[in-house]
Amino acid sequence: YLNDGRLEPDNNPVEHAIRPLTLRRKNWLFAGSDKGGQRAAAVASLIATAKLNGLDPEAYFRRVLERIADHPVSRVAELLPWNLPSDAEAATT
Repeated sequence: YLNDGRLEPDNNPVEHAIRPLTLRRKNWLFAGSDKGGQRAAAVASLIATAKLNGLDPEAYFRRVLERIADHPVSRVAELLPWNLPSDAEAATT
Protein backbone atom coordinates (compact mmCIF):
# COMPACT_ATOMS: atom_id res chain seq x y z
CA TYR A 1 0.00 0.00 0.00
CA LEU A 2 3.00 2.30 0.27
CA ASN A 3 3.62 2.18 -3.48
CA ASP A 4 -0.01 2.00 -4.66
CA GLY A 5 -2.56 4.42 -3.17
CA ARG A 6 -5.48 2.24 -4.28
CA LEU A 7 -4.62 -0.42 -1.71
CA GLU A 8 -6.00 -0.34 1.82
CA PRO A 9 -3.51 -0.25 4.72
CA ASP A 10 -5.42 -2.92 6.64
CA ASN A 11 -6.83 -6.36 5.98
CA ASN A 12 -10.25 -5.97 7.63
CA PRO A 13 -12.17 -7.09 4.53
CA VAL A 14 -10.23 -10.36 4.49
CA GLU A 15 -10.65 -10.86 8.22
CA HIS A 16 -14.40 -10.34 7.91
CA ALA A 17 -14.56 -12.78 5.01
CA ILE A 18 -12.90 -15.61 6.97
CA ARG A 19 -14.66 -14.86 10.26
CA PRO A 20 -17.34 -17.58 9.81
CA LEU A 21 -14.62 -20.16 9.23
CA THR A 22 -12.60 -19.15 12.26
CA LEU A 23 -15.67 -19.20 14.50
CA ARG A 24 -16.27 -22.85 13.58
CA ARG A 25 -12.64 -23.87 13.97
CA LYS A 26 -13.15 -25.51 17.38
CA ASN A 27 -16.15 -27.45 16.11
CA TRP A 28 -14.02 -28.93 13.36
CA LEU A 29 -11.71 -30.45 15.95
CA PHE A 30 -14.51 -32.89 16.67
CA ALA A 31 -15.21 -34.08 13.14
CA GLY A 32 -14.79 -37.65 14.37
CA SER A 33 -12.03 -38.72 12.00
CA ASP A 34 -9.79 -37.52 9.21
CA LYS A 35 -12.49 -38.50 6.69
CA GLY A 36 -15.06 -36.51 8.68
CA GLY A 37 -12.78 -33.49 8.60
CA GLN A 38 -12.32 -33.85 4.85
CA ARG A 39 -16.09 -34.03 4.37
CA ALA A 40 -16.60 -30.94 6.54
CA ALA A 41 -14.01 -29.08 4.46
CA ALA A 42 -15.72 -30.17 1.22
CA VAL A 43 -19.09 -28.93 2.47
CA ALA A 44 -17.56 -25.62 3.61
CA SER A 45 -15.98 -25.24 0.17
CA LEU A 46 -19.30 -25.91 -1.57
CA ILE A 47 -21.04 -23.36 0.65
CA ALA A 48 -18.43 -20.69 -0.09
CA THR A 49 -18.48 -21.49 -3.82
CA ALA A 50 -22.27 -21.31 -3.91
CA LYS A 51 -22.13 -17.87 -2.28
CA LEU A 52 -19.49 -16.70 -4.76
CA ASN A 53 -21.74 -17.82 -7.61
CA GLY A 54 -24.76 -15.88 -6.33
CA LEU A 55 -26.55 -18.89 -4.86
CA ASP A 56 -28.17 -19.26 -1.46
CA PRO A 57 -26.28 -22.29 -0.05
CA GLU A 58 -29.42 -23.83 1.48
CA ALA A 59 -31.35 -23.49 -1.78
CA TYR A 60 -28.35 -24.84 -3.70
CA PHE A 61 -28.12 -27.96 -1.53
CA ARG A 62 -31.91 -28.42 -1.76
CA ARG A 63 -31.76 -28.33 -5.59
CA VAL A 64 -28.81 -30.74 -5.68
CA LEU A 65 -30.44 -33.19 -3.28
CA GLU A 66 -33.66 -33.13 -5.32
CA ARG A 67 -31.75 -33.98 -8.52
CA ILE A 68 -28.90 -36.23 -7.41
CA ALA A 69 -30.82 -39.51 -7.05
CA ASP A 70 -31.75 -39.57 -10.74
CA HIS A 71 -28.61 -37.84 -12.01
CA PRO A 72 -25.95 -39.93 -13.82
CA VAL A 73 -22.68 -40.07 -11.92
CA SER A 74 -20.79 -39.38 -15.13
CA ARG A 75 -22.44 -35.92 -15.26
CA VAL A 76 -22.10 -34.94 -11.59
CA ALA A 77 -20.10 -31.84 -12.60
CA GLU A 78 -23.37 -30.35 -13.87
CA LEU A 79 -24.47 -30.02 -10.23
CA LEU A 80 -21.54 -27.84 -9.17
CA PRO A 81 -22.44 -24.28 -8.11
CA TRP A 82 -21.03 -22.57 -11.20
CA ASN A 83 -23.08 -24.82 -13.50
CA LEU A 84 -26.46 -24.10 -11.90
CA PRO A 85 -28.42 -20.90 -12.49
CA SER A 86 -28.27 -18.24 -9.78
CA ASP A 87 -31.21 -17.96 -7.39
CA ALA A 88 -32.60 -15.01 -9.35
CA GLU A 89 -32.40 -16.96 -12.62
CA ALA A 90 -33.91 -20.08 -11.03
CA ALA A 91 -36.86 -18.05 -9.70
CA THR A 92 -37.75 -16.84 -13.19
CA THR A 93 -37.77 -20.32 -14.75
